[in-house]
Amino acid sequence: MKRIKKIIAIITLGFGLFTGQDALAQQALRAPAYPLITHNPNFSIWSMGDQLNNTTPKHWTTADHGMLGLIKVDGTTYRFLGKESKQYAHVLPTSDEASYQLYYTENRPENGWFLPGFNDDDWKKGKAPFTDQREEAGTLWNTDELWLRREFDLADLADLNKLNLKIRHDDNIEVYLNGEQVYTLEGWVHRFTYVEIPTSVQQGLQEEGNVLAIHIKNTAGGRWLDVGLAEEVVLPVLSTIQVEEQKEVNLSATQTKYVFACGGVNLDVTFTSPLILDDLDLLARPVSYITTSATSADGRPHQVEIYLGVSSDLAVHQPFQEVAADQYAFDGLEMMKVGTTEQAVLGRKGDDVRIDWGHAYVAVRAGEKTKQWISTSQKALATLTEEQGREKALVGKRLVLNNLVDLGEVGKQRQEQVFLVGYDEETAIQFFGEDLLPWWKTTSGGKFEQQLVNAYEDYANVMHRCEDFDQKLHQEVLAAGGRKYADMCILAYRQAIAAHTLVEGPEGELLFLSKENNSNGSINTVDVTYPSAPLFLYYNPDLMKGMLNGIFYYSESGRWKKPFPAHDLGTYPIANGQTYGEDMPVEEAGNMLLLTAAIVHQENDPAYAREHWEILTVWAEYLRKSGFDPANQLSTDDFAGHLARNANLSVKAILALAAYGKMAGMLGMKSVEGDYRAEARGMAKQWMNLAGDRDHYTLAFERPGTWSQKYNLVWDEILDLKVFPEEVADSEIAYYLTKQEKYGLPLDSRKTYTKSDWVFWTASLADSQAEFEALIGPMWKYANETANRVPVSDWHETKDAHVMNFRARSVVGGYFIKLLF
Repeated sequence: MKRIKKIIAIITLGFGLFTGQDALAQQALRAPAYPLITHNPNFSIWSMGDQLNNTTPKHWTTADHGMLGLIKVDGTTYRFLGKESKQYAHVLPTSDEASYQLYYTENRPENGWFLPGFNDDDWKKGKAPFTDQREEAGTLWNTDELWLRREFDLADLADLNKLNLKIRHDDNIEVYLNGEQVYTLEGWVHRFTYVEIPTSVQQGLQEEGNVLAIHIKNTAGGRWLDVGLAEEVVLPVLSTIQVEEQKEVNLSATQTKYVFACGGVNLDVTFTSPLILDDLDLLARPVSYITTSATSADGRPHQVEIYLGVSSDLAVHQPFQEVAADQYAFDGLEMMKVGTTEQAVLGRKGDDVRIDWGHAYVAVRAGEKTKQWISTSQKALATLTEEQGREKALVGKRLVLNNLVDLGEVGKQRQEQVFLVGYDEETAIQFFGEDLLPWWKTTSGGKFEQQLVNAYEDYANVMHRCEDFDQKLHQEVLAAGGRKYADMCILAYRQAIAAHTLVEGPEGELLFLSKENNSNGSINTVDVTYPSAPLFLYYNPDLMKGMLNGIFYYSESGRWKKPFPAHDLGTYPIANGQTYGEDMPVEEAGNMLLLTAAIVHQENDPAYAREHWEILTVWAEYLRKSGFDPANQLSTDDFAGHLARNANLSVKAILALAAYGKMAGMLGMKSVEGDYRAEARGMAKQWMNLAGDRDHYTLAFERPGTWSQKYNLVWDEILDLKVFPEEVADSEIAYYLTKQEKYGLPLDSRKTYTKSDWVFWTASLADSQAEFEALIGPMWKYANETANRVPVSDWHETKDAHVMNFRARSVVGGYFIKLLF
């Protein structure tokens, strides 16, 4: 009966597609952040605001990945992309600019330690930065607290522009300038930030005897302090640039489209990352298109030029790293590339990091009206009108790749200009000691310049394919779950894919490896793969295999010797073995069995299970012994802490055993199938007794008064296992609807935060469309109203839409779960 109800709902919604009724009833979703260029964890750029031209584009980590777009119409310049970054000149240099020392003590000093004239003669003296990282060649800091002073003199006070504190710290800190507190923060800043000094404090500076004083306290994790002063550099050219009016923004699976009005010209700006999942070569080619298209808005002709500046931010971990840039021609394209001079290949791993090996590229079609040049960031805008400062090759810091195209006279006929932005990692992943190349190098080889040429020549075809795919996906998700569901799936699409890197393994196997973004930076985390799976199961099961192959190899090679799967393969991009500090035995064993079963179910072919049957059997036997009543351990919701007798985790184990039985049956082992399926059904009856609590089921066995989302139940219907009676899901859904908060259903009774991916899974258990929409609606409201402007987070507070942690993670691929029913 349940499936029949869902088919009726889909037919009804499908009718709405053709009448347009659904489109008229709903406002457009305001995305928390808009994807601009999305390919993999290293090459992922977002607009984190409503207006494309009011914020600087950023990497998913929120570090600036500056791009600036200008249009000149009849001599007047308008900004349509990005925001001119503030420029600074050091007054007191930080360690990235010059070597300096601080007086410091590790013991609480006397009162007045932060004032000018304080006697610090008995304090130690140390070189910045102060850190627990010996390789940084600063002063080793391994205590809980430091008090520091930096005395300085200032000449030419009258000429000093707006003063800023320049600081990077980890963690809690308070900063004083001449005895006045100018900065305090509980937390940490892992890259330099600028904080304006109050005018009253700046006016109190003297030519001699000033002091910058700091108290910093370590509470957890690493230690870091680097601090100085900088003045803003005034750029007169900024006063001549107007902000273009953004009229609308539209989001589809592979494209983000903006519409602007400026003077007498309408401008469309489209960002296309052609992530079409059934074309692996296109999917893995790290080249995006920025298409600008201008037409006359008033019927009269206008002289139009288009400018695009791309910062060397794209190729560095920190903006103070030295880079080298070059401009040259290749096979009909003008192109520029930039990369660090150090090129420490695979030399940086972790979570809040940016790639600093390989090269970023910008390319345009060669022509008389196309100009490219390299400049420093301070001179970039000045070079628009002056030849001085335009370079073909440059080494330095904070460089800009400048592109200027004269469209000539623009009338009613559309004038289009395409910019290509790409990134060549050159080496992408290390897999158990072997360095793996990006996918394009193993499939087509050659120079990256040729990839840019191919992308340019394919442009018309690729755009047509993207438009067709975007329309098809929209229709599918709309029919499956309604308008708000469709909006959320479209929002999730590029994010889920771009949290992975596609490479070919040492034995020619496909590896589609995730990065656990804004969490711990793990690579190929199994309990991140699990919630991400629905998108890839539906659109390309081969990619789903690529998400499992590395974990299978880890166990089958004998490198991982435990009777359950590893949690991860390492810390991105180094996949040499698990680095997470604790195992998740039942969680990961259940995940691998269920996902393997999902692949063979989707393909209606047990070949993938046959290939890995021996280790699947080891994991199934482990769950048979230890899965039903789990010991005190972590699950994928590890932020909630350890939990014994976890009822939802038990559901996973029970259904994983039934799934193993189903695979055995598909392989012709009917007695094994009967044995495991019967045991799973018997466990389900026991589960209902142990978890039952009047009108719902508990968080953990025999803990009345508690509850939790039983999102793992989805596989009972998707895989047609028939293990739990329908009444279990029905009673849970009815109970959940009484527990809703403004921004969604909490994860469980312990806290009011939730995981949006699990809410989508839970909602898919609903019998009616009305119940489904009641659970999905607050997820849409969260995305639409959260004040945290970052790629959508899967972990948020249901009372106020505040992001708890996590962003840009692949788990939002789980929003597509409804397509599997």
